[in-house]
Amino acid sequence: MSESKPAGAGNARSGEEEVVDLCRDLIRIDTSNYGDHSGPGERLAAEYVAEKLAEVGLEPRIIESHKGRASTVARIEGEDPSRPALLIHGHTDVVPANAADWTYDPFAGEIADGCLWGRGAVDMKDMDAMTLAVVRDRLRSGRKPPRDIVLAFLADEEAGGTYGARYLVDKHPELFEGVTEAIGEVGGFSFTVNENLRLYLVETAQKGMHWMRLTVDGTAGHGSMTNKDNAITELCEAVARLGRHEFPVRVTKTVRSFLDELSDALGTPLDPEDMEATLTKLGGIAKMIGTTLRNTAAPTMLGAGYKVNVIPGQAVAHVDGRFLPGHEQEFLADLDRILGPRVKREDVHADKALETSFDGRLVDAMQSALKAEDPIARAVPYMLSGGTDAKSFDDLGIRCFGFAPLKLPPELDFAGMFHGVDERVPVDGLKFGVRVLDRFLDQC
Repeated sequence: MSESKPAGAGNARSGEEEVVDLCRDLIRIDTSNYGDHSGPGERLAAEYVAEKLAEVGLEPRIIESHKGRASTVARIEGEDPSRPALLIHGHTDVVPANAADWTYDPFAGEIADGCLWGRGAVDMKDMDAMTLAVVRDRLRSGRKPPRDIVLAFLADEEAGGTYGARYLVDKHPELFEGVTEAIGEVGGFSFTVNENLRLYLVETAQKGMHWMRLTVDGTAGHGSMTNKDNAITELCEAVARLGRHEFPVRVTKTVRSFLDELSDALGTPLDPEDMEATLTKLGGIAKMIGTTLRNTAAPTMLGAGYKVNVIPGQAVAHVDGRFLPGHEQEFLADLDRILGPRVKREDVHADKALETSFDGRLVDAMQSALKAEDPIARAVPYMLSGGTDAKSFDDLGIRCFGFAPLKLPPELDFAGMFHGVDERVPVDGLKFGVRVLDRFLDQC
């Protein structure tokens, strides 16, 4: 994974000039992750990334954890190899999309209304493309970063990372030797407060997860008979209780810092105990922030029975549970109390919550790079309600941030782009991200 001689600049385009095409190419590779190894494109995406890195003198490695489930890793030598290294990670897989629901084909990479449309445009082929564009530009012009940079373009993030980040951390930890800090997805995007202030939300924390299977066993029988031990009835009542339950507000360190920063920016106090009033002041990011004030448990799947006149002996549901840092045991105890003794609860996938402080040289580099490209920028910490591959890298002692810089138009529902219909990213936002990342690498 050593670096070979940098390629010459020649007549190559700059990072800003090629980032849109790189992102379009990635979107056009269908890397849908169905969670069952049936996705067609992760290997193709890994090969595409490797080719783009090799063109500028790197020696990338493609590593398969399962046939077709491929990740690409490369290392760039810095000016001072004695310094700890920085990891820049992104995933190449996407959630599936139904083309009939979209304005433009989700895998066509159409450009319209100043945006690049397609599945993965914000989650997260935009950051993949920005990283490639910056790295290619710097290596063509012989500009080394201050310290070693490890690049990881990963499979399987959308299904928990088992065949991507988790596999590399468990089986190939040597790839990340010397890495102490990392940047990845879902951070660095803008929230316009007013004409004099734009906040850029840097992810310093994320909720943990318990994806659960709930099972109730009952007495099977004929549908025409009275049955007081109906598994469907018991399960549906439990799921309804859980789905309607409002967990208590718990203000973590990161959320408190975010609310304090936003309160200062707005010139008005924000009370996390008064959710309705607080969220009305958050505009398009309310959906992302609101769920970081509580544990949550969302029923997502139900299944039982095989014939209309047969009462089944078992009913099953699935729930997406998310817990705040420091509140996992409280969350699990609440679940068991709400569900009751008849419901068997087991994890399908579980992972920890993360939280780090918003300080240090890397944070200073983020602040400085954003400010240089947007004079009214202010970086602030926030918590992600979902999870990323940072959970795996944290096991190696790597301090992880979400920093994929984008300057967004105030009217764009950025939170709604994630896993949503008509996902798209502003073309100018991609170019802005390239400029910010380039400055960031100069100072990291």
